[in-house]
Amino acid sequence: MELLGHRFANREILNRALTHRSHSSEVHPPARETAANNEQLEFLGDAVLGFLVSELLVGRYPQLSEGRLSRLKAHLVSASHLHDVAQGLNLGQYLLLGRGEDMSGGRQKRTLLADALEAVISAIYLDGGIEAARRFVDGVVLGDFDPAAAGPESPLADFKSALQEKVQRLHLPHPKYVAIREHGPEHAKTFTVEVRIGKSLSTRAEGVTKKEAGRLAAATMLAILTDPAFVSPSE
Repeated sequence: MELLGHRFANREILNRALTHRSHSSEVHPPARETAANNEQLEFLGDAVLGFLVSELLVGRYPQLSEGRLSRLKAHLVSASHLHDVAQGLNLGQYLLLGRGEDMSGGRQKRTLLADALEAVISAIYLDGGIEAARRFVDGVVLGDFDPAAAGPESPLADFKSALQEKVQRLHLPHPKYVAIREHGPEHAKTFTVEVRIGKSLSTRAEGVTKKEAGRLAAATMLAILTDPAFVSPSE
């Protein structure tokens, strides 16, 4: 894969990074299945990615606060961002999938592609060391990302903190977030989270993670509280 920018000395580890468990379960006996798919590499890749993104953000943006850096990191390691990166690499076409997974659109699934990208990062690290992994994360995962360009609809918008500040100014109870529903298959779950303020105010939102659903519910509640027509229940 030319787009990875790394020439593998051990091609087998790249093949494993691209092998989904649906494929390994079809071609390997149970005793060898785990060693043949990318789940362990994904586990390691998640840790390598988190470390390198933190390191690179501190280097790029020494003026930013810890809170802002944490939000940038959360975005850059999110399934949504990794899915976009994987699509940019056309990673889906190289995946080894089981027949059922392939026929159900697995090459485009958000979680599957994000996990595969983490496995690839792990493979690069194991094959070429930390410097090779750092080059890939810097050039591909961060790329030309500009935090200043993130608008209010960006995943970086910290609606929960903004809502907390708003309710304090209005002398309202602290927001409470409750996960009320999850549905869908394991690889594509959708979560519903409700944010409650006191007894009379509540909003709900859905997301591919509980965190995203909570963020969107907070955004909806914030819009209600900032509406000029809103009358505080405490008044």
